[in-house]
Amino acid sequence: MATEQYTESLTLREMKCVLGDNGRGFVFPQGDVSVVDKIDILLKKAGGKPIKCAIDDFTQGGNGKAKPEYIITMNDDANTIIVVECKSAVKKHVSENLDNPRNFAVDGVIYYAKFLKEEYNVVAIAISGTTLANMKVDTFHWLKGQDTYLPLIKATDIILEPKNYIKLIRGEKLQKNYSLDEIREIAIEMHDCLREIKVGEAHKPIFIAGILIALYDEDFCKTYASLPSFKSVMSSIQNAIETVLENSGIKSDRAAYIKQIFKTLQDNTKFADIPLIQKKSINWYIEQLELKIKPMMDYADSTVDALGVFYHEFIKYSGGDGSGLGIVLTPQHLTEFMCSLAGVNKNSRVVDICCGSGSFIVTAMSKMFKDANPEEVERIRKEQLYGVEFDDGLFTLAVANMIIRQDGKSNIYKGDCFNVDIIGEIKSKNINVGLMNPPYSQTDKSELEFVEQLLNVISIGGTGVVVVPMSCAIGTKFKDVRERLFKKHTLEAVFSMPDDIFYPTSTNTCVMVWKAHKPHDSEFETFFGYCKNDGFIKRKKLGRIDHYGIWKNIEEQWLKLYRNRDVVDGLSARQSVKHSDEWLCEAYMNTDYSQLSQEDFQKTVNDYLAYLVKAGDVYEG
Repeated sequence: MATEQYTESLTLREMKCVLGDNGRGFVFPQGDVSVVDKIDILLKKAGGKPIKCAIDDFTQGGNGKAKPEYIITMNDDANTIIVVECKSAVKKHVSENLDNPRNFAVDGVIYYAKFLKEEYNVVAIAISGTTLANMKVDTFHWLKGQDTYLPLIKATDIILEPKNYIKLIRGEKLQKNYSLDEIREIAIEMHDCLREIKVGEAHKPIFIAGILIALYDEDFCKTYASLPSFKSVMSSIQNAIETVLENSGIKSDRAAYIKQIFKTLQDNTKFADIPLIQKKSINWYIEQLELKIKPMMDYADSTVDALGVFYHEFIKYSGGDGSGLGIVLTPQHLTEFMCSLAGVNKNSRVVDICCGSGSFIVTAMSKMFKDANPEEVERIRKEQLYGVEFDDGLFTLAVANMIIRQDGKSNIYKGDCFNVDIIGEIKSKNINVGLMNPPYSQTDKSELEFVEQLLNVISIGGTGVVVVPMSCAIGTKFKDVRERLFKKHTLEAVFSMPDDIFYPTSTNTCVMVWKAHKPHDSEFETFFGYCKNDGFIKRKKLGRIDHYGIWKNIEEQWLKLYRNRDVVDGLSARQSVKHSDEWLCEAYMNTDYSQLSQEDFQKTVNDYLAYLVKAGDVYEG
């Protein structure tokens, strides 16, 4: 049988709090606030909750003092406190007349608030239910000394971190730490809800990105929760999208495309029939994105592409791992490593001609900001970041990603990266860094042809860093394009990456570093890194994670080997190569036998036998 303790644990988890000191505030359980005299006196004045008590009745309750589940004080706002009342059963969330504080969560928290507001601005939160799926949440704001309270409509059926309740009241941007678990939970829930109302797979990503773009319009953020109907909310979203895209310099046809998707969704009768105050309504989606996803994106110094991760998690429930839809999300730590290989700094001018949701651009921008002054930051946003994306949904997400980060004029081009006009325009921008994860076996172009096109748009001596399938580094494949690349560009380095770095997809990859428009010298020694261990391990439901926190040290080792061009047995090599040679460390490095075990030997034998069987060189009888 569910108990109130489940609700209390859920509340602390969603608030990202523990009992006691939380750095920015303090969580007191069960009215145990004896160290704060003023609160303690008010709780004693309230007394134990009566069974019946009208809102305007300030008569003291039962004996003793009031014991709400939690009282939260804020270090940076001594005049505001948060009071939380929990009930395990949703049917005990609110009474008809709000006059039964002992048995109902909303009634109880308002009862506490009407005493506490004598000395404080009170955020009163009523939470009922033992799981996120069945949870009911209502939040109220009762200003010090006022006769009545106001509901915080946006904080309905959602639990925020304490600091974000204060930001929500003040109209400030909410901020929260990146949480892959939370992203996945929201993505699964939203996807399933949209499937229930028969929203097409092609429209889902535009729906998500469109709302995030609209949320960048301040007027929309302030007014959407008070609009009276589904139709008025959908119309407001369309107007906000048009305003934001126009201010961001996006072509009008792109705004028209996104608005058209919302007009189509507006005709969805199942969607229109869901009351705005209910879960799964249009307002619910807006609130979830505004209060949970967007705050992760609003950290200006964050390199994490929270929108890209959310979209990847969201879409993979439509098509397996998403690869069938052209989506291969580059792992966050890999985008950071590749930016470091490229030497990205505040003076870089960066392009990704297959930018997807903008992961590389977001990571590069954050690195460029680190040593930049405000004037340089503005120039970086407006003039030093470029992307090209063919897919409508991914393009919209990339635009949303950049708008959310206040990039000024979003230089994301919609179209084919082999389009002469687009490439001609980008070439005029004096780009000196190219970053890319091209489509894998999904177009009539090979991955190395995308690499060739990327290097084509980079200025002389610029650096291109790409992650491609290992097949691109084997001398027997793509001979013509490999020869063309060596005639024009220098292969500076190749890193063999972990076999499962793109888990759950199974493509083995390598990272190549190229120097643009400098023909490869056959005497030049290319650096090869054997980077098979990045410290990440697979965990159920989480995928690959840096569980032991060792990635940063491993990354530093890889970068140091590369910068010094050091040769270390088992880790690196230097070798002069031609276009027809193998471009992988495995072919040239010496083995460090001290690191080998019996298991390593057995695995190698098994892998080799499997290869022979697959190749047909072993008789199976």
